[in-house]
Amino acid sequence: MKRVILGIGVVSALALAACTNGGNPTAAEPRSFPSPDAQSVRPNSIERVVEEVLPAVVNVVATSGGGEGEGSGFIVRDDGIIVTNYHVVEGASSVTVLTSEEEPDEYDARVVGGDIQADLAILDVDAEGLPTLPLGNSEGLRLGQQVVAIGYALGLEGGPSVTAGIVSSLAREITVADPNCPVADCGESQERVYTDTIQTDAAINPGNSGGPLVDLAGNVVGINSAGANQAENVGFAIQIDSVEPTIFQAADNPDAPVAFMGIGSTDVGDPQVQFELNPSVDAGALIASVVPGGPADDAGVTEGDIVVEFDGAPIETAEDLGEAIRAHGPGDTVEVVLVREGGERVTIAIELGVNPVPLG
Repeated sequence: MKRVILGIGVVSALALAACTNGGNPTAAEPRSFPSPDAQSVRPNSIERVVEEVLPAVVNVVATSGGGEGEGSGFIVRDDGIIVTNYHVVEGASSVTVLTSEEEPDEYDARVVGGDIQADLAILDVDAEGLPTLPLGNSEGLRLGQQVVAIGYALGLEGGPSVTAGIVSSLAREITVADPNCPVADCGESQERVYTDTIQTDAAINPGNSGGPLVDLAGNVVGINSAGANQAENVGFAIQIDSVEPTIFQAADNPDAPVAFMGIGSTDVGDPQVQFELNPSVDAGALIASVVPGGPADDAGVTEGDIVVEFDGAPIETAEDLGEAIRAHGPGDTVEVVLVREGGERVTIAIELGVNPVPLG
């Protein structure tokens, strides 16, 4: 499979967070998330979207022994649940969130969940009544549809930056260098594969990582994650549909362990996969990456394997596989049916681990 090598880090060593003074407010009843806005688009819609979205965009500052790095994030629940990229907070000893006002409020944050393979982290700050953004539907995106990216590009002073563009492609698989590894020293073991990403020509620069990609109704359709350092006007965002369940689970059950298989996958049925690899099956989840030392690696899963069945349930897409993993708990042993090169079908047992996102 053809790989695109990209750079995604920010200004310094970015970190996995053991963070300070997070705290979850005690609520008498479950919190609710805002509903997507289905209103029609009006003239000057980009200006209107920015005006509505900006208050819920935050600057995420991660501090570690190697210094300080910056990224972006956005608030999805008014009691302080914030979404950002995993690589923004990876290895941090503390995480601080600053709001987008001219004189920003500042909060200590802690990581309460996430997914390394999806480059997702969920933060919690001790606050109430914060402005929020609704999570939209990335499945309904169309090529050529206008989108807006907002974030703290390049760590520049003066607040967040705004860029606008179109959806250039859907369901891209990209390979990125580990942001905490010097480029000259990074081999394949320091690369990460992100699947089902949105490609856009809205500029996404270091520091934009973790910020929202929104449609013209102000709904979040992606999480800005990477920009191509060898090309102009090529940026990538994680599709919101693929990570929404993890966001909800972490928000409702902070600190609860999440099952982990240790793979990245993509749809076998994707036309590009069919054209380039000519797999022996038309449906399933193609293993695009395997975390060294993870449950799948220990069980003998390799890149190029295709998952067609998980614990007795058929798997037709990468989303099916993700949902099946999340439906189990750490320590569960499941039977997984794989199709290998040449059409060989094998059944292996995998003991699921704990998603190694730091909970501080």
